Amino acid sequence: MELGVIGLGRMGGNIVRRLHRAGHHCVVYDANPKAVADLVAIGATPATSLADLAGKLKQSTRAAWVMLPAGKITEEAVAELGGYFGAGDILIDGGNSNFKDDVRRAAELGAKGVRYLDVGTSGGVWGLERGYCLMIGGDKAAFEYLDPIFAALAPGIGDIPRTEDRGAGHDPRAEQGYLHCGPSGAGHFVKMIHNGIEYGMMQAMAEGFDILQGRASAKLQADQRYDFNMADVAEVWRRGSVVVSWLLDLSAQALTRDGTLETFSGHVEDSGEGRWTIDTAIEQATPAEVLAASLFVRFRSRQDHTFAEKMLSAMRLGFGGHVEAPKKG
Repeated sequence: MELGVIGLGRMGGNIVRRLHRAGHHCVVYDANPKAVADLVAIGATPATSLADLAGKLKQSTRAAWVMLPAGKITEEAVAELGGYFGAGDILIDGGNSNFKDDVRRAAELGAKGVRYLDVGTSGGVWGLERGYCLMIGGDKAAFEYLDPIFAALAPGIGDIPRTEDRGAGHDPRAEQGYLHCGPSGAGHFVKMIHNGIEYGMMQAMAEGFDILQGRASAKLQADQRYDFNMADVAEVWRRGSVVVSWLLDLSAQALTRDGTLETFSGHVEDSGEGRWTIDTAIEQATPAEVLAASLFVRFRSRQDHTFAEKMLSAMRLGFGGHVEAPKKG
């Protein structure tokens, strides 16, 4: 199939590469000419503008994937591209937009017959090799039409054990790593909650390692002090323990490289979805104590840093390539 891709950063570029490997063709655009040139080198068609990209899509049903940071830049790209598309064409926002913006955009684009899909995309810098977990909302027929694209990007069943008793009432594509979650906004809503859970999981793991690290303190009773090799603790947990996870894998890698995490300051940013998750919990009157606390810890990390915050920074660098903000002063 053919797909336009706008935004060729860490994830957008690798989405194009993964689709190319699967035999699909992409028309690509980015404000950075080098990002475009790198993908032209593997067979992508370059575009010099959104209008040029729309004109170079040759399939009768045109489809384009916007992979830009949430906010004004995505809003403007969706609006402009929607102006070039016509009835039946499909526009995808694969970034981390707020689900309420998706509901509005779908209605605006739908007025002229353009179909809109919101795709929560998880996989970070590892997606090229591991595949992307895709949480999709919007027009069901558009989703079905683009199924070959989503199947190529998703990780597949892999070596993960299959869940027992999944029968006819469950979508088999969920096992492949992609799912139509519901109408417009549903995909980004599920991704928002996914990221909120991620905050809580990361915080729990970071605090645990902080307690381990602090057990060597001279303030403790001498015969109850323990000087743990943090990398070895992380490694043994990776082998059959209940807390096995990709976040633990990334923690083990970080601690093996630098057991004291001296290369990290502990300044931890938040990307927006954590805040939206808490806003949504408040709106629904749904208790979310752990998720709320994990968000507020990130706020505090910008004032005072602990080993736990350094662990958070290490995990964020590992899964998403997120680099700490420069130190002030």
